[in-house]
Amino acid sequence: MTRLFTDNIQVGYGEQPIVKGISISIPDQQITTIIGPNGCGKSTFLKAITRIIAHQGGDAILDGKPIAQVPTKTLAKKMAILPQTPESASGLTVGELVSYGRFPHQKGFGRLTKRDYKVIDWALEVTGTSEFKYRSVDALSGGQRQRVWIAMALAQETDIIFLDEPTTYLDMAHQLEVLELLQRLNKEERRTIIMVLHDLNQAARFADYMIALKEGVVVKAGDCEDVIQPNVLREVFQIDAEIGRDPRTNKPMCITYNLIKGESPNEKAPNLIYSAVSGDY
Repeated sequence: MTRLFTDNIQVGYGEQPIVKGISISIPDQQITTIIGPNGCGKSTFLKAITRIIAHQGGDAILDGKPIAQVPTKTLAKKMAILPQTPESASGLTVGELVSYGRFPHQKGFGRLTKRDYKVIDWALEVTGTSEFKYRSVDALSGGQRQRVWIAMALAQETDIIFLDEPTTYLDMAHQLEVLELLQRLNKEERRTIIMVLHDLNQAARFADYMIALKEGVVVKAGDCEDVIQPNVLREVFQIDAEIGRDPRTNKPMCITYNLIKGESPNEKAPNLIYSAVSGDY
């Protein structure tokens, strides 16, 4: 049974529609990556599913119930979300920040129990941040801070974790560190991971399922072989892509591409060629 799916969900700001009737199922206990150009509705879609923002039509269904009907604390025990630019109160220690993940499980006066402390320590250990427990979050590097935020999400003990561009502002090594951590959580803890990623090759490498959005609608959804295709990338990103194979994972990858600017499908833009391997134009 599919635990989470959307049924014609629609979101807009004022009279401007952003998410235009998306109906899609999220595979349980797998990694789903969402790709698409800036402004296509990726983050808005994530926020609507997690009830951060309201939707104007359709529904997001979790365990057979519309999320709008699920009590807030109950929902917080089932899904956690790491926003694109998370913020915490200045001066918090790592341990204090991660303890906030226990809020949905607290009763009465909200004091932490032995069980809470055990989960907090586990989340710190799994994310490799135990050594920072008493250090200020402000003193950490970007990669370290991101792992701490993931630890807080883990402390919620949810089966489903949403992440909006978790590798933004991180260098290549820290990007890989975060993505490998999420992959390990999926494989070892059977967590369902849904994340927005900008890098196509990272999205394909770590995903079991991919969703390609453009202008608030799903252009293509399926496994990496279905989505990382020249015709799909042409429609979504307006690029003429050369697709190869990652020699380490055998996943499809974008080797190089031309930027298409107003040409017919058979025309190319030879002066705008980007190499995904070298990173140069």
